[in-house]
Amino acid sequence: MKQASTILSHIQSLPQFKLLKSHYCYQKFISSLNPTFKKAIAFIYVKDEILYIALSHPGFKMEMNYQKEILLSILAILAKQDKKCQHIKAKKVILFNSKHISIIKEKKIESTIPHYKEMATGEFSVESEDRDIIKAFEAIRDSIVYKILS
Repeated sequence: MKQASTILSHIQSLPQFKLLKSHYCYQKFISSLNPTFKKAIAFIYVKDEILYIALSHPGFKMEMNYQKEILLSILAILAKQDKKCQHIKAKKVILFNSKHISIIKEKKIESTIPHYKEMATGEFSVESEDRDIIKAFEAIRDSIVYKILS
């Protein structure tokens, strides 16, 4: 029986799945960037030796405009290092704004405040003769019953 990696590599080599190879390289390119650039990029593609980068927010365009040479050099290094990405070459970078959100999903931060269900039922007897103590325990009983009902 063939292993899953063998089957996937065979599928990627088929001509109708040529885009899978490119997608692998695009993901690898984006993962090699620093976190602010990762957040800025909605998607990328290469066509006619031009690297098109869609930005998730217009504010990133000015910042990325100054980094075009760095992006090209990272893509060239990726093509040299990874044999699967040798076919991706670019001489120019074009940045444009996209209505799509970033590829990188931000992690949701869950609340760290623990919430517990009230275990007390408010059923207890007060065995005291002092009126102040009896009133205090009745107030405690009322607050417990109030928490259970709400």
